[in-house]
Amino acid sequence: LPFSGVKLHSDLDKGVGTVKYTLSGDGAGTVFTIDETTGDIHAIRSLDREEKPFYTLRAQAVDIDTRKPLEPESEFIIKVQDINDNEPKFLDGPYVASVPEMSPVGAYVLQVKATDADDPTYGNSARVVYSILQGQPYFSIDPKTGVIRTALPNMDREVKEQYQVLIQAKDMGGQLGGLAGTTTVNITLTDVNDNPPRFPKSIFHLKVPESSLVGAAIGKIRAVDPDFGKNAEIEYNIVPGDGGNLFDITTDDNTQEGVIKLKKPLDFETKKAYTFKVEASNVHLDHRFHSVGPFKDTATVKINVLDVDEPPVFSKPVYTMEVYEDTPVGTIIGAVTAQDLDVGSSSVRYFIDWKSDADSYFTIDGSEGTIATNELLDRESTAQYNFSIIASKVSNPLLTSKVNVIIHVLDVNEFPPEISVPYETSVCENAKPGQVIQTVSAADKDLSPAGQRFSFRLSPEASTKPNFTVQDYRNNTAGIETRRSGYSRRQQELYFLPVVIEDSSYPVQSSTNTMTIHVCRCDSDGTILSCNVEAIFLPVGLSTGALIAILLCIVILLVIVVLYIALRRQKKKDTLMTSKEDIRDNVIHYDDEGGGEEDTQAFDIGALRNSKAIEDNKIRRDIKPDTLCLPRQKPLVEDNTDIRDFINQRLQENDVDPTAPPYDSLATYAYEGNGSVAESLSSIDSLTTEADQDYDYLGDWGPRFKILADMFGEEENYNPDKVT
Repeated sequence: LPFSGVKLHSDLDKGVGTVKYTLSGDGAGTVFTIDETTGDIHAIRSLDREEKPFYTLRAQAVDIDTRKPLEPESEFIIKVQDINDNEPKFLDGPYVASVPEMSPVGAYVLQVKATDADDPTYGNSARVVYSILQGQPYFSIDPKTGVIRTALPNMDREVKEQYQVLIQAKDMGGQLGGLAGTTTVNITLTDVNDNPPRFPKSIFHLKVPESSLVGAAIGKIRAVDPDFGKNAEIEYNIVPGDGGNLFDITTDDNTQEGVIKLKKPLDFETKKAYTFKVEASNVHLDHRFHSVGPFKDTATVKINVLDVDEPPVFSKPVYTMEVYEDTPVGTIIGAVTAQDLDVGSSSVRYFIDWKSDADSYFTIDGSEGTIATNELLDRESTAQYNFSIIASKVSNPLLTSKVNVIIHVLDVNEFPPEISVPYETSVCENAKPGQVIQTVSAADKDLSPAGQRFSFRLSPEASTKPNFTVQDYRNNTAGIETRRSGYSRRQQELYFLPVVIEDSSYPVQSSTNTMTIHVCRCDSDGTILSCNVEAIFLPVGLSTGALIAILLCIVILLVIVVLYIALRRQKKKDTLMTSKEDIRDNVIHYDDEGGGEEDTQAFDIGALRNSKAIEDNKIRRDIKPDTLCLPRQKPLVEDNTDIRDFINQRLQENDVDPTAPPYDSLATYAYEGNGSVAESLSSIDSLTTEADQDYDYLGDWGPRFKILADMFGEEENYNPDKVT
């Protein structure tokens, strides 16, 4: 705003130009200026109250020559007076609002607010009035508060959903010359369930093949609901009536269509068409609109069944048959039946699914469907057979159907009943007559029919004995009872009780089962204390310590006997060893000529290295050095130079010959058997003639040399040169 008209004046100013005026404070020199001579204050630019509503300034009069203040400094405030220079503004615009459709007149929609920057305390510059420039007659606004409300009843979202309202705010109380501001309000009508679903047509026609699977969708129908969201959700139901029990209908959540599904199989030959009604209704209802009418609609659905070439149909879903085990092969046990129900029916062929009867226990007649046995059946091996029969149309073999056949193998009573489990039966020595010591039951490998019973009795040979009896309880169990008082383990530890068990089937089968009963020592209450066999032979009252002492004595006696036998056997062995060292045994075992360098016991190897060893006349070192009485002692052989030279020559030849055998093998050539009590059998060092030898000592060597002694004795006697 332009500013002028403020003047400062000092009483000391005589108007002669001796006083100078100065100005300081807010805006001095930038917004305001002062005439130093006259004291007039002027604004040098426009003022804006909304920017700064007042300024605080200080003025002073000073001597122009001395620059000294003539009066104290004065402070004053300049207020900026407001004018209507700002229009109202909607700081939050544009606005978005919503209101339910079908709302009554005056329903609250939204409140808008405009702000005017002018001074609200000065005049009407900041007084704002609201009005609608666009959006009538649908909405209205309160001029003072800015509240927007509906102005028409029953506004329908399905007719028009979006509205744009232009709101004006004008200051100066709306008077002419006031400044104005505008904003836009976008109003949406929200949906309510005010419309029921409606079918676009009253009859829906569907065509369905009779081969459709149960549970499959066969068609769709749709009702239209102009509402939106959950208010448009529709539920479909089949009205009970003709054919309704064969079909079902559900709602597709995405499209809100009614999907018709098949609940039971269709058969063109049985019924060719079905008619039923479907009802469509809203899921979420609004009670405010019940008066409008029922929120549901009904339409008729007609379904025509289309004929399809179908496979044969069996007369039963499952066939159950019975046959006795061991029935002869080829016996007919039953039959299956399948028919072609299509128009112009075809004949049917039957065969067994090989996957279900891989062992071929049964056969089937391809034309009649009769089933016969192909193997002998054994119920104990297989009690039930389950296989499949396939039927196909002769006119179209690809059309087949399958049915299960269950054959129960009936039992023939061929096994006798037996005791079900092995029992450990015992009786106390102090048992009383009539006391039950064991309850037994029986089992039969045959398939027992309902009501079959087992009977129990003693075998005839056991009935006469006064020890035990069998009490048949007639419920397939029996009790073993005592027939006398007192049993002694010393007299008899075990009793064998033959029990005969019979069944009630035909033919009657029976078996004899032998039960073993142990006699045990019990206390007065019948509690078993001991059933051990060795306890029978122990004296009554013998303590554990006494038993241990007896056992130790027995063990000691056994050890003494074993040691005695071992010593006897050792002594006998030594005697045998001595007898084996007899001189005659040496002659028998002396058959290892040239034993090699490892055989150091058969002869003295040193004799090869020292010729004087011959004179020592050493005996063999492998026998015990006993003094022997020889029948004849040969005089010592004197040193033979020729033999020694011969041996030395041969030793030297072999020492330098790498291929020659070991030298000790040559030793046996020169001195064979030196060390034997029989001396050498070689001709070396022998007597000059055989006639000079005396063979009488051979007779002293025992029976083993008897033949040899006779031979040499005869030669000595048969001497033609001897004079008798």
